[in-house]
Amino acid sequence: MASVSAAMTRRVPARYGRYLEDFHVGDIYEHFPGRTITQADNIQMSLLTMNQHPAHCDAAYAAETEFGQPLVNSGLTLAVVLGLTVADVSGRAIANLGWKEINLTAPVFCGDTLRAESEVLDVRPSRSRPGQGIITVHTRAFNQDGKAVLDFIRSCLVPTRTPVEGGAPT
Repeated sequence: MASVSAAMTRRVPARYGRYLEDFHVGDIYEHFPGRTITQADNIQMSLLTMNQHPAHCDAAYAAETEFGQPLVNSGLTLAVVLGLTVADVSGRAIANLGWKEINLTAPVFCGDTLRAESEVLDVRPSRSRPGQGIITVHTRAFNQDGKAVLDFIRSCLVPTRTPVEGGAPT
């Protein structure tokens, strides 16, 4: 992975999906809009995923914890932040290839509004799939106060702008 100085960083406006050629190492996509997490979101995600931890769904229990209120289910936080990135990062993706280094850096509470940005770390053509390539991004999420709450690294398989001869159009 290449590193880039701040002087070389470009800020790129949002658009839905990108081809491999549109990604440049060092670009930072400022995802829009943000998403406010509600109590209903938190309860629904906890029920859907069978996460019955009382810190998420029992306000009386949560009031007695060090946080003094229910925590947002971390699976919900990750899912929302990932969703915030789709238009810019994976809107044209063929497949997500993986996530790594998922870090929950601060608690998220009902009523918090999450915003995210993704920095392009690596861009390369696929060695096994002509007309496609792999991009790797580092996504960081912040609450309404600018406090970092989550970050992760993700890789996706995306098409190239020009189809490969004999291959299906992308």
